[in-house]
Amino acid sequence: MSSAAVPAAEPLIEIVRATLRDLRHAEADTLPLTLESTLDHDLGLDSLARMELFTRVEERLRVRLPDSLFETAESLGDIAAALRDAPALKPLASYSAAEDTAAKTIAAAPPASMRTLNEVLRWHVEQHPDFPQITIRIDDREEILTYESLWRDAIAIGSGLQKQRLQPGEPVALMLPTSRDYFGAFFGILLAGGVPVPLYPPSRPSQIEEHVRRHAGILANAQAGTLITTPDMRRLAALLRMHAPALHRITTADELRTLHAEPIRAEHLHEHSTALLQYTSGSTGQPKGVVLSHANVLSNLEALGRALDIRRGDVFVSWLPLYHDMGLIGAWLGTLYFGLRLVVMSPLAFLSRPLRWLEAIQSHRGTLSAAPNFAYELCLRHVTDDELAGLDLSTWRIAMNGAESVMPDTLVRFQERFAGCGLRPTALTPVYGLAECSVGLTVPPLERGPLIDVIERESFVQHGTATPASPIVTNTLSFVSCGRPLTGHDVRIVDDAGRELDERREGRLEFRGPSTTQGYYRNPEATGKLIREGWLDSGDRAYMANGEIYVTGRIKDIIIRAGRHIYPDELEASIGAIPGVRKGCVAVFGSTDRSAGTERVIVFAETREENAKEREELRQAIIAAIVQMMGEPADDVVLAAPHTVLKTSSGKIRRAATRELYESGRYGPAQRRATWIQLLRLALSGTRPAAHRALRQIANLLYGAYFWTVFGLVGIVTFLLTLLPLSAPVFWTIGHRAARLLLFLAGIRLTVIHADASAFVGGRIVVANHSSYLDGLLLIAALPQPCRFIAKRELARTPVIGRFLRQIGAVFVERFDVRAGVADARRIAKLAARGESCIFFPEGTFGRGPGLLPFHLGAFAAAVETNRPIVPIALQGARTLLPDGRWLPRHSPVTVNIGPPIVPPQARNAFLATIQLRDAARRFILDRCGEPTR
Repeated sequence: MSSAAVPAAEPLIEIVRATLRDLRHAEADTLPLTLESTLDHDLGLDSLARMELFTRVEERLRVRLPDSLFETAESLGDIAAALRDAPALKPLASYSAAEDTAAKTIAAAPPASMRTLNEVLRWHVEQHPDFPQITIRIDDREEILTYESLWRDAIAIGSGLQKQRLQPGEPVALMLPTSRDYFGAFFGILLAGGVPVPLYPPSRPSQIEEHVRRHAGILANAQAGTLITTPDMRRLAALLRMHAPALHRITTADELRTLHAEPIRAEHLHEHSTALLQYTSGSTGQPKGVVLSHANVLSNLEALGRALDIRRGDVFVSWLPLYHDMGLIGAWLGTLYFGLRLVVMSPLAFLSRPLRWLEAIQSHRGTLSAAPNFAYELCLRHVTDDELAGLDLSTWRIAMNGAESVMPDTLVRFQERFAGCGLRPTALTPVYGLAECSVGLTVPPLERGPLIDVIERESFVQHGTATPASPIVTNTLSFVSCGRPLTGHDVRIVDDAGRELDERREGRLEFRGPSTTQGYYRNPEATGKLIREGWLDSGDRAYMANGEIYVTGRIKDIIIRAGRHIYPDELEASIGAIPGVRKGCVAVFGSTDRSAGTERVIVFAETREENAKEREELRQAIIAAIVQMMGEPADDVVLAAPHTVLKTSSGKIRRAATRELYESGRYGPAQRRATWIQLLRLALSGTRPAAHRALRQIANLLYGAYFWTVFGLVGIVTFLLTLLPLSAPVFWTIGHRAARLLLFLAGIRLTVIHADASAFVGGRIVVANHSSYLDGLLLIAALPQPCRFIAKRELARTPVIGRFLRQIGAVFVERFDVRAGVADARRIAKLAARGESCIFFPEGTFGRGPGLLPFHLGAFAAAVETNRPIVPIALQGARTLLPDGRWLPRHSPVTVNIGPPIVPPQARNAFLATIQLRDAARRFILDRCGEPTR
């Protein structure tokens, strides 16, 4: 510790001791405090306690601490060092319209014809390139990103990704803080044809081990080969690579910019292309990555715009994390789409000083903002009366409250506290949404204010009936309306059997609409549980009254005891208000009692109290609060040490994980491991996977050498046979048997499924998906009947493959000469008319990344012209065997699924029939190839 920081030690330690005393730390007056004292292990300060300490330091010493310190500070010495250069705390700046030049600039929303986010950004760049779309607040300075500068950043980063051979549809992990690099990298991935996978950046160094282990599961599921991060996160990223085998490239935005040497290659995207994979912050085990298409996101933004009455000139102020759907889609992509200004700061800036959020709304004349319920609570607790006096919130017309349970008491108190600052009574707007519906699902009528439903508790917990309470009833529950479904979306409440319930009956909330996901990425089991007969299960319970939705809690969190429904949120809030209990650090959950056939109610409450008598009094106070609310005591009350209750990165209680901790009996005082110990543990735990990967690479190399040896031997014999004067059908039979032999010797299990044994009688036009270099060989092995491959003319020039294809009757076509292409189409139509079967790859090409490309129309037009059926064939597993850009095959089973013939439909004209035939064949292949659409 530098000597320059020592003078700050005495006042800092005095502030720390006073803070510990107010937090009822058992050793507040006797604990030895030095600059080496750690914030979490020695002092037991969690995120909220840290925020309280930093706020007191700023107010007492009249300085402004850097936002990053909230995350990086490990000891009191780190705070003391920061105090040395900390600037003086400035009073709340007053707004001057003359100084805010950005406020004079107004953009507009794009036409409804825009199909992708890429098209939306390009349109804005062409229409108003200088519009200041993003204002990034970093400490006391601001950086502005126009549409033009965002586009330039994205082009440079996207070009760099393409130079690193990013494949279309390939997921790219994005682990960056709120910064210019994040915005440019997100669109750079999209422009390069990739799929962004937002990850939350690491928290404090003391939590590196947990961070790596949780993210490794996400990266393994996403199969992201590239991670874009910051230079100072490289060490962490290297550890991630040890635990995520698919991750082979770690880079930064600056490195990608330096690779930018040529114009970006435009990738073909359509509205159903995947726009991003949205993983939940608490994903562990088998993560669930929500697949959202461009159509999903754009339809949700359009519907939200109508529901929120988005106006030209609106300004959105946000501190929400960009790895969360509300911050990424709701705040940023929403403002980008509608041509609004976004004023954004990091979550740390808000958490370290909640007033900054309200300051930004005032100074930028913010009209829109959104936050979870806890953010409004933080403002209530940490914005002082003196700060209220200089605050003007009169421009704030919509203050959305969502992403977690909305507490009625919070809404009432926030309105009362900030009404004197000009906050409109109608501004507070409870909303409901979820990543599976892009971001938003329900919004209440504007200009009304919150609607709180007070119902009879006993009727609700016993029978699930939300009966309005009369004024004389005291035992009540209160829930907040989250409004009505967005335009084009439907919501219903069903019982466990899927039957729709009447109004004011609680059940499962299901939804559907154009914003809804098609499922979870590489997780068919979870997708099957999510979607039932076109309806998606929200995972929440709710009831409907007068067409509005009242969400009552997460299905997995509601406790059912002796037929009664118990709601953890309400109990946790009540227990957290008891003096001695750490607010926000209470978990109430059910633990199955097998002997009684019901659930036990368990309360986990953190406290710093260590005196036995005081702890028993605290326990009795908790029991009394529970009895008052649910009429009986909990089965077990655990007074846990600080940091015992598990939380997600966004601060939500992880009840299921805490229940597992309770049932394992492994809870106790949290033990902090030094950062170097965590890094060592991660490195050692990563050596086994690294060794396994090395062995797999050696095995793959040996198998690849064996495969090509067998291929060469079988190929030489087959090629020599092509020198004989035999007919094309005989050569096809030779090729069929040779391909079968090759696959047998290579150990590749080929499964052929025939939907119709007579599929090739009389000649057919065959279409198959194209995903590897071996697709032709697989089709020859699967089809004993002679067929003519429709192959690109370049193959005719190859001496070996070209000769073999000519011998089996292949037809070579021109891909780039339009006039020659027309002649080829006529030639193919004549072959089909003669009853010869032809094989097409209608995608035209294939790439390394998974996904079925759009189909060209040639095969289907020929089928319509000659009135020949189409036989669709779905190849599954071929891409794993030998994808684009790799020449070492991997041992993989392959399934060839041959569908029934599809007869050309009767339509108004040939073109319409061609389109319908193409769509029918593509649906068959998409359902069976095991890959998403692109």
